Amino acid sequence: MTAGTKPAPVSFARSLLRTKPVDRIVAEGGQGEGGELRRTMGLLQLTLFSVGATLGTGIFVVLGEAVPLAGPAVVLSFVLAAVTALFSALSYAELAGTIPVSGSSYSYSYATLGELVAWVCGWCLLLEYAVSVSAVAVGWGAYLSAFFDDAAGFTIPAALAGPPGEGGVVNVPAVVVVLLAMFLLLRGTSESATANTIMVFLKIGVLLFFCAVAFTAFRSGNLSPFAPMGWAGISAAGSKVFFSYIGFDAASTAGEEAKNPRRDLPLAIVLSLAIVTTVYVLVGLAAVAAMHWTRFSLSGSEASLAEVLNVATGRTWPSMILSLGAVIAIASVVLTVMYGQTRILFAMSRDGLVPDVFQKVSPRRRVPVANTVIVAAFIGTLGAVVPLGRLVDATSIGTLFAFALVSVGVIVLRRTRPDLPRSFRTPLYPLTPLAGVGFCVYLMVGLGGVTWTVFALWSLVGLAAYFLYGRRHSRLAGGPSGRSAP
Repeated sequence: MTAGTKPAPVSFARSLLRTKPVDRIVAEGGQGEGGELRRTMGLLQLTLFSVGATLGTGIFVVLGEAVPLAGPAVVLSFVLAAVTALFSALSYAELAGTIPVSGSSYSYSYATLGELVAWVCGWCLLLEYAVSVSAVAVGWGAYLSAFFDDAAGFTIPAALAGPPGEGGVVNVPAVVVVLLAMFLLLRGTSESATANTIMVFLKIGVLLFFCAVAFTAFRSGNLSPFAPMGWAGISAAGSKVFFSYIGFDAASTAGEEAKNPRRDLPLAIVLSLAIVTTVYVLVGLAAVAAMHWTRFSLSGSEASLAEVLNVATGRTWPSMILSLGAVIAIASVVLTVMYGQTRILFAMSRDGLVPDVFQKVSPRRRVPVANTVIVAAFIGTLGAVVPLGRLVDATSIGTLFAFALVSVGVIVLRRTRPDLPRSFRTPLYPLTPLAGVGFCVYLMVGLGGVTWTVFALWSLVGLAAYFLYGRRHSRLAGGPSGRSAP
């Protein structure tokens, strides 16, 4: 198709299933309105970007909600969630090496399952990334307050530390950490990656410190009964702690800023998942061995690890160190997941499915400035006024749906484009991607009815947005945004 021409008319049904050629997706990589993204990230930065986006999200924030569901067997819940994430990670690794662009599972779905499915996937990613950042920002405020309490006997006033419905008016700390991440992202990708690297090493050090202290209070009696709620409890907690693995795919959103994306993206995804799983199992075991599982439901604290150290040692300084480390370390989750959100919107904007403002690149900084500011405003608002539990469950279901689509995409692309060069191939094909779909559906079923209702309403709003705007402006369809299509 030549520039400026419109494609031949197609039926309505076929227009919803039109796919974007892989070669075209890759050729457009890095291009935005006003400039191109700069390739500055190597394997270490990409791996730590995924670790930074993942590690801490569940351990620092969600553990206190998961332990009452499974008891000491919450360790198995983390393993169940890890197995689900592993199947998805292997599919992500194959597609990231084949289609190394910023759109992550949105772009993969566009190349394999069609425009409508890609839009729904992208819409779910908005839920995954934006809402997960908001949830982590809420947890960041809890640890900040815990640090102030241990260090100076001062706590942030309830009205300024929680959302409406949980004794607060507005969660100011959540807004503050989002704004800090926004300013760092606006400075440039290289600067953001350097800051994240420092924060990730600090975060791992803090969690190892927690394990060292908590294991000194190890009580074998705290592990009995090991699974008081049976498999149902393990499964229910697995659905909740899957939130802890959201972010391992962050490297796939950096495909257009990686130095060697075909080689490094698959490795970064698999390595980051291995690092995160190891740390989660160690910390989870240390926590439930140091404090009886029934006390987690009584603490009522989102800063659950700090509470474990207080109970286990009877001293304030270990929890003070943990809280300070968490304050700094959880900020890396906010930073990296916000980065991923902006890059997915960048890809969707380049395809014409969302407004052009999201693909405008600063010629000097080589970052999408307006995109970053808009995302920060949306995330900050959610973190300020929405309770944590609702955010976690809504994020998990959207993520599981997107992960399932990636596994399906591997199967479709193997059949439709077997000739494509693949730097990584999913092992035990097609069993691995099929298992990925099955585990994702299994964990989705474990989420509550309210979560499914929120997901259904979110999907309906997304479909309305697609038919009112995205479908008419699609570059692939030769819409208003398609005038410069190659």
